[in-house]
Amino acid sequence: MSTISSESALPTAQQTTTKLLWLDLTRKCQLACKQCYNGSGPDGPHGTMTREDWLNVLDQAAACGVKKIQFIGGEPTMHPDFAVLVDHALNVGLHVEVYSNLVHVSNECWDVFQRNGLSLATSYYSDQAAQHNEVTGRPSHARTRTNIERAVGLGIPLRVGIIDGGEGQRVAEARSDLEGLGVTRIGVDHVRPFGRGAQEQAPDMANLCGRCGTGRAAISPTGDVSPCVFSGWMGVGNVKTTPLATILSGADMKRANTSIRAATMSGGDDDDDGGNDDECSPGFPGSECTPRN
Repeated sequence: MSTISSESALPTAQQTTTKLLWLDLTRKCQLACKQCYNGSGPDGPHGTMTREDWLNVLDQAAACGVKKIQFIGGEPTMHPDFAVLVDHALNVGLHVEVYSNLVHVSNECWDVFQRNGLSLATSYYSDQAAQHNEVTGRPSHARTRTNIERAVGLGIPLRVGIIDGGEGQRVAEARSDLEGLGVTRIGVDHVRPFGRGAQEQAPDMANLCGRCGTGRAAISPTGDVSPCVFSGWMGVGNVKTTPLATILSGADMKRANTSIRAATMSGGDDDDDGGNDDECSPGFPGSECTPRN
């Protein structure tokens, strides 16, 4: 299967309305969160996208008008080309957000996280270690909390999403704990019924937020493009064989968007929320779309 070259395939004048791309680098993760939207875990693969494939995506994204990239997974820092890809994204003028579980942060990653133009996001479930660890399936609370504190101390722009799984989860206490650590951007959302969070039920478009694909899209570890990270089963093209801008502006994306609007009864509004791409970023405060596990 041939790889699309960003230099030959995409005229610089070809623009899209997509401003935010989730780059879903890997299904590998140290954790096994019981509500993970894509079922990532320690045995997850990195997928079939090569370093060159991802670099081409970043070049094409910058050329066609994308402004913001979020590296997500799985745990994106576990991808072997993570640092190279972040560096390239910043060098071509994209704002980068990294959504990490902050369980293990190498010295190289701390250097990456402190780059200008980069922000950091993570998830936190409880002020109590046992409750947090029950969600993640691993003894991760102490490491994540320590690294949240370190990120704040280093002045790295950080936001934290609390996913409320119910059953007495200490959401308010988790927020207070984060505020005590100096975190100022905190969002709360509920478990989304996708991946492990679906509890073996088939994905249902009616459970999407309704704004998927409007000014945003996701690319999977195999290069498949979908309206968002929750709607990965709704592939609308693959960046290995088709230029990114063609996919984002194509008929398949339009049909997927129309189907989602109908299923969610969102009114079919195709604007870009006033240009506020962050509104659908995972864990963004006040957002109704929080895909990170």
